[in-house]
Amino acid sequence: MGQSCDALSADHIHFIAAQKLFFVGTATADSRVNVSPKGMDSLRVLDEHRVIWLNLTGSGNETAAHVQLCPRMTLMFCAFEGPPQILRLYGTARTIQRGEAGWEALFGQFEPLPGARQIFDLAIERVQTSCGMAVPQYAYGGDRTALTAWARRKGTEGLERYWQRKNRRSIDGLSAPIPAPQPAGDGDA
Repeated sequence: MGQSCDALSADHIHFIAAQKLFFVGTATADSRVNVSPKGMDSLRVLDEHRVIWLNLTGSGNETAAHVQLCPRMTLMFCAFEGPPQILRLYGTARTIQRGEAGWEALFGQFEPLPGARQIFDLAIERVQTSCGMAVPQYAYGGDRTALTAWARRKGTEGLERYWQRKNRRSIDGLSAPIPAPQPAGDGDA
C-alpha cells in the first residue's frame, strides 16, 4: 500500500507527468488551511528533490501569503484514470516573483501563460504514496480556457491593477506578495 521516502523515484516522476491536476496545501500557525487545485501545464520536476510550479492569477493569493510566514507546503497528485494511487510531496517552499533573482531561469522552464503571477520552488523533504482506492475515476476532458482568455483581455496593466485590488491580502488578512510590474513585451499577458 503506502510507502515513504525522501526523494522522487523515476516512477514517481512518471506518475506526476501523467497527471493533469494537482493540489497545493499551505497554512500558517494561525491561518485557515488553504487547499488549491492547480492544472494546465504549470508544474516541472527539476530533480528528485525539487519541483517548481507556475502560479497563475486567481481570486486570492493564499499560498504566497502563507509561504512567506510558514514555508511548509504539500503537493498532492491523485490518479483519476488507470491504477489507483495518491502521491504527496512534503517540503519547504519559497516564492520567486517576477524581477527577482532566479525568475528568468525558472520562468523559462514553462510555456508563457497569461497571468503568470509567481513561481513556487519546493524543496522536497518527504515523498509518500498511498493506495487511492477510494478515489473515483474521471476522464480528462481538456484544459479550461477561461482563465487564459480572461488574463489576455485584462492585459498587463489590467492584471497589475487586479493584483493590487484582489491579491495583496489573504482571507485572514495576511500580507501577500504580488509581482512587480511587467516589462513591456515579455509575452505572457
